[in-house]
Amino acid sequence: MKKITLILIGFLWILGLSAQNGVPPVAGARGAALGGVGAAFEDVHSVFSNQAGMASVEEWGITLLAEQRFLLNAIRTVAAGGVLPLKSGSLGMTLNYYGTEAYNEQRVSLAYARKLMENFSIGAALDYLNTNISEYGSKGAATFELGLMARFTPQLNMGIHVFNPLNVKLIEGERLPSLLKIGLKYSPSEKVNIFGEVSKDIDFAVSTHWGVEYELIEDFHLRAGVATQPVEITFGAGYQLKNGFILDVASRYHEVLGISPSIGIVFVGRKSD
Repeated sequence: MKKITLILIGFLWILGLSAQNGVPPVAGARGAALGGVGAAFEDVHSVFSNQAGMASVEEWGITLLAEQRFLLNAIRTVAAGGVLPLKSGSLGMTLNYYGTEAYNEQRVSLAYARKLMENFSIGAALDYLNTNISEYGSKGAATFELGLMARFTPQLNMGIHVFNPLNVKLIEGERLPSLLKIGLKYSPSEKVNIFGEVSKDIDFAVSTHWGVEYELIEDFHLRAGVATQPVEITFGAGYQLKNGFILDVASRYHEVLGISPSIGIVFVGRKSD
């Protein structure tokens, strides 16, 4: 069974459909529903996708994510993240787990962000990543992330994020992915957000991500999106509950391998003094 699991995960890695050495595949269930965008996020999910976005978070928050890729028990992602805004900036932390007992990846990240100007923010994160293969042992590596966020108008902002810019290797001949993401968010009205994003790994073709978020009724959002490399259609919803809780659900559809459902829970607390 372990060999079958390893073969399956290896097959998905070749297709570019699995997580890569601790890099979270999406910025929470919200990002999953929006075609995998995240570089222009300015909420608690930015701790995963572009740390510069944390500088716009005004209240501390925690986000939890669980995703089952293609409804296979062998491929699960569990992630947790938090953001704490302070007078001198915002602190963040993430924990990620992907895989099974036979093969799994973990990542721990510590992040910081602050505004340099009213409409311009920077962020960074230090990551430790570990890959464990049953009967072969584990290997860890450290790397970092950098992010920028710029707001051009009240309706338009842009985020730029780089993961592993120094091309750190996990083992000889096996490097961690080096990713560049550039994303835009445009809000033509208070009820609509439109996202567009391009991402590039130095070893793979450019991937594009598109998403639309619409507030159907107060506190209830519908979401849909599409991604390329690989091609996926995504959809989901989010509902603002009482007492600071937000419930997000999402699903990603691949025409060959099927559906990947996910669920996210966000808790937003009181503003830090």
